[in-house]
Amino acid sequence: MIQTSKSLAEILRVRREKLAELIDFPAILWSGSPSPRNFAANLFRHRPSSHFLYFAGLPLENAVIRLEGGKLQLFMDNPAPSSALWHGEMPSRDGIAENIGADEAYPMVELESHLQDAATIAVQDAASWTQQSQLLDRWVLPQRAPENIDLELAKAIVELRITHDEAALAEIRKAIAATVEAHKAGMAATSTAKTEAQVRAAMESVIMAHNMTTSYNSIVTVHGEILHNEHYENSLEPNDLLLADVGAETPGGWAGDITRTTPVSGKFSSTQRDIYDIVLAAHDACIDKISPGVEYEDIHLCACKVIAQGLLDLGILQGNVEELVDVDAHALFFPHGIGHLLGLDVHDMEDLGDLAGYEPQRERSSRFGLGYLRLNRPLRQGMVVTIEPGFYQVPAIVNNTQNRESFAKYVNWERLSQFGDVRGIRIEDDVLVTENGSEVLSIDLPTQGDHVEGLTI
Repeated sequence: MIQTSKSLAEILRVRREKLAELIDFPAILWSGSPSPRNFAANLFRHRPSSHFLYFAGLPLENAVIRLEGGKLQLFMDNPAPSSALWHGEMPSRDGIAENIGADEAYPMVELESHLQDAATIAVQDAASWTQQSQLLDRWVLPQRAPENIDLELAKAIVELRITHDEAALAEIRKAIAATVEAHKAGMAATSTAKTEAQVRAAMESVIMAHNMTTSYNSIVTVHGEILHNEHYENSLEPNDLLLADVGAETPGGWAGDITRTTPVSGKFSSTQRDIYDIVLAAHDACIDKISPGVEYEDIHLCACKVIAQGLLDLGILQGNVEELVDVDAHALFFPHGIGHLLGLDVHDMEDLGDLAGYEPQRERSSRFGLGYLRLNRPLRQGMVVTIEPGFYQVPAIVNNTQNRESFAKYVNWERLSQFGDVRGIRIEDDVLVTENGSEVLSIDLPTQGDHVEGLTI
């Protein structure tokens, strides 16, 4: 839950009032409902809609809130008497309403009579978005961009959530602190672990001990070239690099997101260290550029140029930096964007497509080197973004015959083969945009190669 000097009800009231300044129609937000696996009683932990969480503050399930003119109405049923047998005494609707500062509280059966002229945002579980569509008598689907009045609500929510208030930042700092501790535990476990799964267990046990969960499926892999690898069966060999992309999530839904790449042996090989230092140079240069008003795309291009220059210095790339980036030669090894928004979701508000990530009137590029950029806006004070450059030898890219022919002028493929022990390296930190620059919220987890080596021994 949100814990600051202000009460939860006061924090939520301010958020509602700010929303009321942006829209003149009611908003209805569903928490969503848990989805069973195989049989009805086999329910996994429910993660409510982040838009609901932002205004309701509590991880409720099967609940709806109505926001209008700064007022909050809560719709949910009281727990069935029999639920106390399985779940213990649960808070009542009225008790929850008082906690979050709701003006009124009703059973779900009364929701339908309060929907006139209301906008909403689709939730992800099928049962809830089906209910949304039926009650509002229009399609409300998560795979569609919002339309009409729903679009206006989405724009208003983006405007509120794209920068973080004091309460949000307090929660994000907690998530990041637990994430840092988890990574240190993972690094310490690497020297004795036999498999990726054992390192993952060391990391996630720390997160669990903080009464948190992971903010996404952990990536703990010796195959760092697989960007979202979620398999953990590989053994750890002395010459391997272990890429760990793991983040904690607070009970209120706020996320951390950090990546480190460490040598299993405790010592980088010369080729591994060469590439690691290039990625680190890009990481540091990007963070140095962060300040209000700076275009995030320019930060991404900064990483591209630093990586291209580093690979040029190693003899892997050939030519000049500007041309290499213009033709996307760097993207053979750094195909993704430099980062994304971080908040109530690890990729904050991406359920709205590019509405949050992209400034109005901007669209994704069709270029190989820019098409995966998740954020294309000028930075604002109060934003939290990730900075995560990387180097990857993705077989589908670097072994592609067409790529080898098309980039023959720019890539020394024979020289690249001498770096075969570098499958993937990524270094990721979480950064707050401040009034005059930035604050690295994950600063307590070292990035320098010598320090990383020290943490694995």
